[in-house]
Amino acid sequence: MSLQIGQPAPQFTLVSSELKEVSLADFKGHKVVIHFFPMAFTGTCTEQLCTMRDNFGYYEDLDAQVLGISVDSPFTLAKFKEENGYQFPLLSDFNKTASANYGALYDEFVFGLKGVSKRAAFVIDEDQTIVYAEVLESAGDLPNFKAIALAVK
Repeated sequence: MSLQIGQPAPQFTLVSSELKEVSLADFKGHKVVIHFFPMAFTGTCTEQLCTMRDNFGYYEDLDAQVLGISVDSPFTLAKFKEENGYQFPLLSDFNKTASANYGALYDEFVFGLKGVSKRAAFVIDEDQTIVYAEVLESAGDLPNFKAIALAVK
């Protein structure tokens, strides 16, 4: 299932790297930028989230909440966040429900790993409607950061 612009964003409640529950509904009334990524501590995933880290002020100025989501454990995400100085929440989709609901889940990934998040980006508006959707098949590709920034404006 692929999500389309104009559809309601699938709701989720996930555990953060701070071991707190975070729901998409918590951000109703704000723009949300969701970045799904396959695995913490890998090169392209680090580049993806560091790009958001380095441009965090832009999103903060537009009252947009950035969220990073992967199937990594909250403990792995806590270390990844600490080592890279991410200012935004990293959420564990360990049970793979959010990734599946957003159409961002590999059936099979490298080395025979199953159920890994695809690299994807979504922008959700204040009413929790999808205004930008990008799901990448190749884990080596990065999302279109310029398009994401424009969708948030």
